[in-house]
Amino acid sequence: MLSLLIFIPIVVAIAIVLMGDKHAGKAYGLALLASLFVFAFALFVGIKFDPSLNQFQFVEQVNWITQFNIQYHLGIDGISYPLILLTSLLTPIVVVTSRTSPKQKYHQYLASFLIMEGLMIGVFCALDGFLFYLFWESMLIPMFIIIGLWGGNNRVYATVKFFLYTFLGSVFMLIALIYLYFKTGGYSISDFHSVPLSMREQLLIFLAFLFAFAVKIPMWPVHTWLPDAHVEAPTGGSVILAAILLKMGGYGFLRFSLPIAPDASAYLSSFMIALSLVAIIYIGLVAIAQTDMKKLIAYSSISHMGFVTLGAFVFFNIGTQTASSETMSLALTGAMIQMISHGLISAALFLCVGVMYDRLHTRLISGYRGVVNSMPKFATLMVFFVLANAAVPGTSGFVGEFTIILASFRMNLWVAFFAAITLIIGASYSLWLIKRVIFGKPLNERISGMQEMTVIEALPLVTLAFLVLSLGLWPAPLVEIMSTSIENLVNHITFSKL
Repeated sequence: MLSLLIFIPIVVAIAIVLMGDKHAGKAYGLALLASLFVFAFALFVGIKFDPSLNQFQFVEQVNWITQFNIQYHLGIDGISYPLILLTSLLTPIVVVTSRTSPKQKYHQYLASFLIMEGLMIGVFCALDGFLFYLFWESMLIPMFIIIGLWGGNNRVYATVKFFLYTFLGSVFMLIALIYLYFKTGGYSISDFHSVPLSMREQLLIFLAFLFAFAVKIPMWPVHTWLPDAHVEAPTGGSVILAAILLKMGGYGFLRFSLPIAPDASAYLSSFMIALSLVAIIYIGLVAIAQTDMKKLIAYSSISHMGFVTLGAFVFFNIGTQTASSETMSLALTGAMIQMISHGLISAALFLCVGVMYDRLHTRLISGYRGVVNSMPKFATLMVFFVLANAAVPGTSGFVGEFTIILASFRMNLWVAFFAAITLIIGASYSLWLIKRVIFGKPLNERISGMQEMTVIEALPLVTLAFLVLSLGLWPAPLVEIMSTSIENLVNHITFSKL
């Protein structure tokens, strides 16, 4: 099943490339059909998935490179499955919204997203360290092409910066994986979790993984590639970049850093909490100063992803002691909910910017005012997503951040206090954005003449609004899927390897 999820979109993408650019309509239909099939198949996997089992499910294991004990080893648990489902959901949304753009090499554009979907699902399924690294690095190629070929005027600079940051960070991860190979005799991630390591070994391995995962999230101060990449990327690229690629860093911390180096994680927890709080507060303030809507949302993403790393490490009480299992589970559950929630909300916000950009061809906040007068339905949805991004109760944004703040409060009052400040900062740039863009008297005749959303534009936004509201009002199904796997992760974290 997992191999089908990975390779169906890749095979279809190859077929689309071979069709050529003369069959754009057929390429669109085939890409949409394939992406919808993968989403339906991911739902089918979810129906067969048993959240009560304390083990990986749908396991596939075949010897691949026997000389180095590298295996084609796949499996999912309650931590990886929600991210797979999110990936399979957003890919057809990107395909649907790409109906009329870009104008050149359209078939290659669609194929790039399908290939990236397969590789991203592979990252979340891989149970072999080498296979994980292969999917992790290969995924950079289609995103590099998407930004480099269909991006804005400054796309070359943004593409090179994106590639260098992510590739160089991953080199350190490769070094850590090779070291663990010599310790265990293979690349099995499960063996990595149980191998005994000294404190010095754990610290070095933790730092090696940190370089790779911190760049991908991205954490301050290695975040500077993200705003440039978002501004230059086409709308579909921004959606996948914010909603899926950033989550791989958080997933890496949960799958590798915490269970492999638990003692180093505890020792460096104060350092990780400090970096998280800087991202939450400082980057939130930077977002207020932005004049480009895409940059504002990009900096907002960095701030909100700071909650993910905070939830991953806040249960260590500033490097002195470990929290109770209940608090640890609460913090990790909040981190996972925040990843899923941010994926939905950030995708919707970038789609909203894309809708307006298609009409006026500008992303500058100063180029808009009074959009509600000509596009009331669109304005309603955008206001909803902006408020969800500000963590208004009843939306998924509130559930994730409140859960992490609650876990922080149990461990350290000041950490919870500073984390909660972002609710005020988030409300500031969110409300200021909709005030300047949505409300007021129309800025000019071009604003007054903007056409309301088409069905193709409205359907993805309505779908995402439903999911954001549903998760905000009823997060129990998502929590149930994750609970057993998170408890298993907590058991790994509390086991000292010293």
